[in-house]
Amino acid sequence: MGKGKLAKFAEMAQNPLVFEPRYNPTAEKADDFGLQGNWNREFFHNQNPIVLELGCGRGEYTVGLAQLYPDRNFIGVDIKGSRMWTGATDALNKGLRNVAFLRTNIEFIWQFFGKDEVSEIWLTFSDPQMKKATKRLSSTYFLERYRRFMTDSGLIHLKTDSNFLFTYTQEMLKANGITPEVCTRDLYKQTGDDTVEARSFQTYYEGMWRDRGIDIKYLRFRLPQQGTLTEPDVEIPLDEYRSYSREKRSSLATSR
Repeated sequence: MGKGKLAKFAEMAQNPLVFEPRYNPTAEKADDFGLQGNWNREFFHNQNPIVLELGCGRGEYTVGLAQLYPDRNFIGVDIKGSRMWTGATDALNKGLRNVAFLRTNIEFIWQFFGKDEVSEIWLTFSDPQMKKATKRLSSTYFLERYRRFMTDSGLIHLKTDSNFLFTYTQEMLKANGITPEVCTRDLYKQTGDDTVEARSFQTYYEGMWRDRGIDIKYLRFRLPQQGTLTEPDVEIPLDEYRSYSREKRSSLATSR
């Protein structure tokens, strides 16, 4: 029998790699959170680039990439503490010094990082949020938030099983004149150096989708600091299957 949620939450509170700060929807900075702008100096104690995994779930990708790339600092972000416990416990047991976990609502992510503090973001198997664009982690709504703490032309990686989210993100980039560095609908048919990092680690859900014959899509692009971002005005077919066992919530065939 797995460990209960209350026990996991108690362990998370004692894990030195985990931060569970309060946040304020109207504030520029989370209450009493001194690491904003100070992650490298106060926590990692180096000047290595900081990479976020947003919606990290169990933290598999955060831990996996941290082991592969010790010259970068990785922070997994999610609101689900009972899931995050897996990766946080694993990182602590392995003695990883380039890993942290931040438990928060991603909508308020800009409260926890300072200007130019983050160089890369990974969006790994995010909920496609087919009903509402502003909930998609690759939407202009979220990109504007990322701009507040990312370096100019910082990298954003999208790795997904969802044709809807992949197509939406393609259309969003096109609407804003952003040319992706890498764009593939079948990551594991690629053999070039530009996809090595994306193929270097496979999550539990990723393996599950591949076993079901679902191709893994991958986009990598740079987010400029300047310019007004515009949402695409295009109808996109909805995914035909229930991703992550979520129930289908709409009878529509397409969405914007």
